[in-house]
Amino acid sequence: MRKPWQILLHRHPSALLLAVQLLSLLLYPLLDESPDDRALFGAATLVVVPLAVWVVNRSPAINWVAWLLALPAMGLSVAAITRQEPQWLPWSSILEAALYFYAAGSLIRYMMDDHVVTADELFAAGATFTLLAWGFAYAYFACQAWVPGSFTGVVEPERPRQWIELLFLSFSTLSGVGNGDILPLSSPARVLVMLQQFAGVGYIATVVSRLIALTVTRRQWT
Repeated sequence: MRKPWQILLHRHPSALLLAVQLLSLLLYPLLDESPDDRALFGAATLVVVPLAVWVVNRSPAINWVAWLLALPAMGLSVAAITRQEPQWLPWSSILEAALYFYAAGSLIRYMMDDHVVTADELFAAGATFTLLAWGFAYAYFACQAWVPGSFTGVVEPERPRQWIELLFLSFSTLSGVGNGDILPLSSPARVLVMLQQFAGVGYIATVVSRLIALTVTRRQWT
């Protein structure tokens, strides 16, 4: 007999992914200010992403791609900290960004696969948003490492932006809020921001609007 948590994971795997993403967002400010501790915490949260990809797709090939991105990313993060090689972190960030984008695309395919909106697909809509936000934040981190001075801010404009600031920029850009206290300066950074703006508009226009339309249609017929 399945336990309640096993039933929940089977029926709503996207809910688990969304919960882990939001929980990590809440716990992150409580961690030590050390970048090493936060990098380790970020690497640990990568474990749930390939699991969620596998549960919603049930495809060994798709799952292997996710793990092939996650394992090197975690390994590089841990190695960069233990061996005191911070130059490896941008490469880890690139792999993490690729993993999050891949997982987001996998969830979008899952939501677009049929014309029935389930509760888990609604959780998947929220989880996909967080995956895209995290993916672009890691891309911003790598951009800042390779092109110093890519981002500036209202507070201490000359220093490199912290991870939480880049994640805040990512959420603001993806949602269309655009608070403006963190700004891209270099050409690569501005291109990344423009791509995220395009992704945010496209995601709402195609995926979210489709889920809303199918939900309204179903209620009209019931």
